[in-house]
Amino acid sequence: MAVAKVIEIISGSRTSFDDAVRQGVAKATDTIADISSAWIKDQSVVVENGKIVEYRVVLKVTFVLRGASKKK
Repeated sequence: MAVAKVIEIISGSRTSFDDAVRQGVAKATDTIADISSAWIKDQSVVVENGKIVEYRVVLKVTFVLRGASKKK
């Protein structure tokens, strides 16, 4: 039986929503093993002087828990 955990992260990019997603997942894999999926919960932009300066995404990242010890 597999057990998974879901965490929420926020990532930003000055380029695009797609880049914000890619950067968020890449950064999460630096510290979290066995990421199996991510989905976009929300998107927003930061606007300064009438121009978009940053694209932000809220991601739900799912990873499989492993190595849990069994209690007897």
